[in-house]
Amino acid sequence: MTGTYSPDLIRDIVATAHALADAARPETLRHFRQGIGVDDKTGDGVGFDPVTEADRAAERAMRAILAQRRPADAILGEEYGAKSGTSGLTWVLDPIDGTRAYIAGTPTWGVLISVRDEHGPIFGVIDQPYIGERFEGGFGIARLDGPLGESRLATCASRALPEAIVMTTFPEIGSPAEQAGFEAVSRKARLTRYGMDCYAYALVALGQVDLVIEAGLNSYDICAPIAVIEAAGGVVTNWQGGPAHEGGRVIAAANAGIHAEALELLRQTG
Repeated sequence: MTGTYSPDLIRDIVATAHALADAARPETLRHFRQGIGVDDKTGDGVGFDPVTEADRAAERAMRAILAQRRPADAILGEEYGAKSGTSGLTWVLDPIDGTRAYIAGTPTWGVLISVRDEHGPIFGVIDQPYIGERFEGGFGIARLDGPLGESRLATCASRALPEAIVMTTFPEIGSPAEQAGFEAVSRKARLTRYGMDCYAYALVALGQVDLVIEAGLNSYDICAPIAVIEAAGGVVTNWQGGPAHEGGRVIAAANAGIHAEALELLRQTG
């Protein structure tokens, strides 16, 4: 994919992505564990879709940088929606992926930043401000920079599903059919863990986790993880094996072997 982009453009995309992550970090950290107010975007008193000023401030900070550095690019952000562009590139931003975790004080929320073209994500960053870890992937880059230094990302080697670690954010993964699909995979796995939001996808890229299976995602939830995991050698598709960058039902796998094994179980449950 890098052949379609000039070296100068690649350098600018990567540098801009890091500038966005650098700008979002202080906006999220200044409010973390400080008793920040929470609004419910559902507004119906039935569901709960939280948003905080930290979400909004982080996205505003990133949009301000894009307006200065790459004004011709489109933007799709969770909090402030879509902005059209003329370059053919779209920045997809989730200022805090895991707002529920954020307001509960757990440290596994993150900032998701990605760039996509008409085919899908070409570069992505999963940034963990509180932990201080930054995962990036695309254009031949697959890298983690964190408290222990810099290392290359690589997904784990193929192993059978009975030896695998599977993750998802919510035990009640979605519709009854979607939950049945996840449970069909989970029952065969060695270990299932819940509640990690975007950090679960980072762990796939790091070689710690074999599968993440989720439903009901938006584009801003998954574009950055796709770029990072694919750069590390993994596979991310929808539950039918097709592109996943528009969201919906998503399976992220460490390799093609376990992806195929899990996908067959998901397909059987519809």
